[in-house]
Amino acid sequence: MSDELRAEIEKLRAENEALKNKGTRGLGLKVSEKGGVSLYGVGRFPVTLYKEQWTKILGMKDEIEAFIQANSHLLKTKE
Repeated sequence: MSDELRAEIEKLRAENEALKNKGTRGLGLKVSEKGGVSLYGVGRFPVTLYKEQWTKILGMKDEIEAFIQANSHLLKTKE
């Protein structure tokens, strides 16, 4: 194999790896077109709520954690 061909293969492998890793960016936030807050990276689609809804949910943080703990035997985990 020529050096030129090897270099091209390495370049394509690097691009392929970069594209594979692009999907695992983690969590991110954006302002939606309608003025809501969209949370990306939790599932296939973003979770979009208005600020009042996020504030209400965040205010229940301790209750949500306690509920998850109390019902952990019934809940499934996605890996």
